[in-house]
Amino acid sequence: MSVVTVVAKLVVREDAVETVKAELLKLIEPTRQEAGCIEYRLHQDNDHPKVFIFYENWQSMASLERHIASTHYQDYVAAVDGMIEEKSVRKMTCIA
Repeated sequence: MSVVTVVAKLVVREDAVETVKAELLKLIEPTRQEAGCIEYRLHQDNDHPKVFIFYENWQSMASLERHIASTHYQDYVAAVDGMIEEKSVRKMTCIA
């Protein structure tokens, strides 16, 4: 199995930065305890605080899919509904 690396970028509404940040932070500990989670790091852009970047490594695509289906992830999705302006998710495999 190949490790799956995810780089996800969120741009949130200006008036929702602190709310979304709090919801994102709630994801950290339960996600890091999931089977298959190798690395799960959240970053906030220093110059543009409404931009958040996740850098993640998963043992397999199946472990990533289990994460997306998890209760804590689904709770996050519901909590931030309408607060995200832009979202991009890159799922990658290291080739060198």
